[in-house]
Amino acid sequence: MEEAVALLDEEGIDGLTMRRLAERIGSGVTTLYWHVDTKDDVVDLALDAILGELPPVRPADTGDTEWRAAIVALLVDWRTTMLRHPWSAALLQRPTLGPNLLARMEFLQATLVRPGFTGTHLHAATWTLYDYLMGATVARASFQMSDEDRETAQQRLRDRSDEYPTLSANEYMLEDDWDGTFVTGLGYVLDGIAAAEKR
Repeated sequence: MEEAVALLDEEGIDGLTMRRLAERIGSGVTTLYWHVDTKDDVVDLALDAILGELPPVRPADTGDTEWRAAIVALLVDWRTTMLRHPWSAALLQRPTLGPNLLARMEFLQATLVRPGFTGTHLHAATWTLYDYLMGATVARASFQMSDEDRETAQQRLRDRSDEYPTLSANEYMLEDDWDGTFVTGLGYVLDGIAAAEKR
């Protein structure tokens, strides 16, 4: 999978073909089909392979005071890894269930069980965190504006500050602390989850 990931990193999903992958590994296309049935299988394996770059996860043994820190560490590392491979963000809708993904989902749910989440509350908390992670990752990976373009867009907001006073005053288009915003927003999500669990 190493060569498939490298090809995806260099060329993106459109650049991945079975022929090009075979050339990279010094093999024939027919030989590849002894190992995988389709290009989609290669993509699924590559998606799971990049999650193998994350630090190993073990069954969560955190208590009430540490469960949040464990989740933040997991999701920050997960997002960082996916952003290192921007092609992966475009494929997040794929229903892959590889061992590396499942290990992280197991860790996430096991960590949420510690402070008392069960049943529908556990499922809602799990999917809320997963959706936040994936949404933030896609947003960051797809944002392709230069500093000059962002300044131009912000100037347009300033010029129309009567219509968009808050966006203009708070420099909406110039905020670029993606990592800090992700962690802060994750804190807000966890605050809400924790409050809901207590109720």
